[in-house]
Amino acid sequence: MGVPGAFIIRNNHHSQFYLKTLTIEDIPGHDGPVNFVCNSWVYPAHRYAHDRVFFANKAYLPCHTPEPLRKFREQELKTLCGKGFGKLNEWDRVYDYAYYNDLGLPDDGPDYARPVLGGSQFPYPRRGRTSRPHCKTDPKTESRLHLLNLNVYVPRDEQFGHVKFSDFLAYSLKSVAQVLLPEIKSLCDKTINEFDTFQDVLDIYEGSIKLPSGPLTSKLRKLVPYELLRELIRNDGERFLKFPVPDVIKVSKTAWRTDEEFAREMLAGVNPVIIRRLQEFPPASKLDPSVYGDQTSSIRATHIENSLDGLTIDEAIQNMRLFILDHHDSLMPYISRINSTNTKTYASRTLLFLQDDGTLKPLAIELSLPHPQGEQHGAVSKVFTPAQEGVSASVWQLAKAYAAVNDSGYHQLVSHWLYTHAVIEPFIIATNRQLSILHPIHKLLKPHFRDTMHINALARHTLINAGGVLEITVFPGKFALEMSSVIYKSWVFTEQALPADLLKRGMAIPDSSSRHGLRLVIEDYPFAVDGIEIWDAIETWVTEYCNFYYTSNDMVEEDSELQSWWKEVRNEGHGDLKDRHWWPDMKTKEELIHSCTIIIWLASAFHAAVNFGQYPFAGYLPNRPTVSRRFMPEQGTPEYEELKSDPELAFLKTITAQFQTLVGVSLIEVLSRHSTEEVYLGQCENPEWTLDAEPLAAFERFRQKLLEIENNIMERNKDKRFKNRNGPVKMPYTLLYPNTSDYSREGGLTGKGIPNSISI
Repeated sequence: MGVPGAFIIRNNHHSQFYLKTLTIEDIPGHDGPVNFVCNSWVYPAHRYAHDRVFFANKAYLPCHTPEPLRKFREQELKTLCGKGFGKLNEWDRVYDYAYYNDLGLPDDGPDYARPVLGGSQFPYPRRGRTSRPHCKTDPKTESRLHLLNLNVYVPRDEQFGHVKFSDFLAYSLKSVAQVLLPEIKSLCDKTINEFDTFQDVLDIYEGSIKLPSGPLTSKLRKLVPYELLRELIRNDGERFLKFPVPDVIKVSKTAWRTDEEFAREMLAGVNPVIIRRLQEFPPASKLDPSVYGDQTSSIRATHIENSLDGLTIDEAIQNMRLFILDHHDSLMPYISRINSTNTKTYASRTLLFLQDDGTLKPLAIELSLPHPQGEQHGAVSKVFTPAQEGVSASVWQLAKAYAAVNDSGYHQLVSHWLYTHAVIEPFIIATNRQLSILHPIHKLLKPHFRDTMHINALARHTLINAGGVLEITVFPGKFALEMSSVIYKSWVFTEQALPADLLKRGMAIPDSSSRHGLRLVIEDYPFAVDGIEIWDAIETWVTEYCNFYYTSNDMVEEDSELQSWWKEVRNEGHGDLKDRHWWPDMKTKEELIHSCTIIIWLASAFHAAVNFGQYPFAGYLPNRPTVSRRFMPEQGTPEYEELKSDPELAFLKTITAQFQTLVGVSLIEVLSRHSTEEVYLGQCENPEWTLDAEPLAAFERFRQKLLEIENNIMERNKDKRFKNRNGPVKMPYTLLYPNTSDYSREGGLTGKGIPNSISI
């Protein structure tokens, strides 16, 4: 008698059930049980055209599949691909592609129309097809469900299976959509309860800020689940909003304002992936001069040469001591349109100098606007330099705020949404369509795709849609997603590898004598130091895993499913970039290993680095404002006099308004939380995920390496030599702490832990 390799199941009940695992024991002639890891919803049999089949936990390349299993393997993939048309229902298991044509709602008027992203002048990764009818006024735009209807189609097995967390997330998003959005515009326009002092802002964490009375409060009381939103509204008769104290102000209420902390967060904050080494002065622009004129920086030697510790600018560049946070080119094409709304902002460049103690100090901030006679005439720029006293210090604090607004918006739209959530979804779709669950690469990648399609669907439904929370709380407003499309044009898959990224930004240089083949230019760069260790551990694990199944390059090239997978990722999932020369050919083990390492890195560590620090750093919005509402005050104006007489009020009148702050903070509090059922890197949901002993042993080595990295990170955080790891705010850098050792399942606002997947 042979060993069972698959089983067929038919559900003759009237309702669906969740099948987690099946174990068959006491098989004659076989040593040990046979495990089937299912993790799937099984609907009544009449819902399916073909029987549901589940395979044993043994991986096979297509050419090695036992003959009796071949037809089931092939049929399962056909089922998951679907027909490419028609309505999709909750019991359908179809993975298919669509453009981002579901963000706008033109039937509600032109203010809610948004361009289709993907397959157009606005390139974009593909999303999962949802099959809703098109809008009446625009046949290219897919209609949208009512905001309270969260049943956006994703394959049922991609939906949150962990009930408590899915309810928490769903109700949180629902409450924001239903209660806050209809009220926010009028409240912001009326500037009710404007923040007047920093103490007013601190009060929202100390529980003493009152909501304006009226229908908003009663709606919140009725509709926000008390147990799920952690006492957002108190039930003792007082109208309070209450938030946890963000880490950035736990030890000191003012350290965030220092120049050292402002600069440190570019290396160890929530967006430590943008700063680059300056290699030419003045900084140049890559914008087309025939369209945008001369966009070269107006920062001159006289602005910075007295702050370089005796070095000339050329010497500072040669010694790799000058750095830049540059948002100029990304934002300048949109600044005029953005500033035609209530937002008033600039495109910024921030120059920094690496000091002898390893910390950075800001040298100058350039704030630029398009030329008033037309963008073809270039930019009109002002340069601000550090000051410690009087109105000059207040002006400098505002200059840092404008730079932070730029960085905050870029972080949310690009570093976070585009570079993790959006670019990973096509890999998820292609993996399910082209790689059988029997395929070893499917088994390798599957844990890193958990919940991502569902969270992306909810984001399109409630957060990044026209008039959604993101448009309301981030400075680009209705241009936000269109801007991210322009950035996607220059996305390069192979440059998402951490070593390649560091080299491209000049934050590392090649060094064959160094452990990882590169040397960091800033030794105390917490994101990079911790990240390289994590990257190396992932790469080693993927290498050992792939080497077990592929013993030659020919096996990679001759793997029919693998080749179909990669072809579809390139031609369909990222189809707008399919002709780029940088795509790996997927003909060698090296290309396979490198590509899988990049995918796992983006879905786990990179996402953790740019997501779970949101509330710790940006929960206190003066530190990371998302909007600026007026320009820098000019001398001789009432605004300038206000800046002189009441700098706190002037600062708070410039950045995010009070109600936008409350909405934004409540959102990122939800997004920064770990699930109580989080599965961290180096952990696995089911220990019987494979029958193959060597991959199991390799995974255990991976787990042990991550435990070692945890210790390394904690030791570095204690080392007083590394000033960037804690900074003036005394906030240890733990965003890349794997948390592999934590099986408590407590979740929450921990500021640490690398989940396997983009699950929020």
